[in-house]
Amino acid sequence: MDKNYPKKSDPRPKRRRSKDNPYEIYSVGAQTDRPRYYIAFKDSTGVRQELEIDKALFDTLDRFELDDLSFLNEVDNHYERSELTEASLNARAFEPQETVEEVVTLRDENERLHRAIATLPEKQRKRLTLYYFRGLSYAQIAKIEGCKYQTVQESIYAALTKLKKFLI
Repeated sequence: MDKNYPKKSDPRPKRRRSKDNPYEIYSVGAQTDRPRYYIAFKDSTGVRQELEIDKALFDTLDRFELDDLSFLNEVDNHYERSELTEASLNARAFEPQETVEEVVTLRDENERLHRAIATLPEKQRKRLTLYYFRGLSYAQIAKIEGCKYQTVQESIYAALTKLKKFLI
């Protein structure tokens, strides 16, 4: 390459290249009236060689690079989509999906809990349901039932004690 020739940067953007691509193409003086085009590569001894080439060959090699880049992007997209397994999808999920074992265990525990609640006396069952499943406070339940706050509190505590014994 001529040392006196103006070194304007190559107007082409930097591109990702295939690891198998043995050459690099670039231009010098692209905005001048006489741009020069080069190909660089390492020869069999590992020495970098630079050769000036004509515009037609440069354009052909540039097209090859673009086609190669297009292929690399296609491969990346294909592999990205083809390697999506249940585990990788769950890892990406905002809320990871429960496994089959977790679903079955949770369903079994819910059934046991409902059977245990069904064994409670009606007042305890009603108060427990209002407190835990409807989100009412002890005061709200006492007002609905026309009883004292402490009565509701003791009733729910007694219901929890019975449930613990049943579920253990």
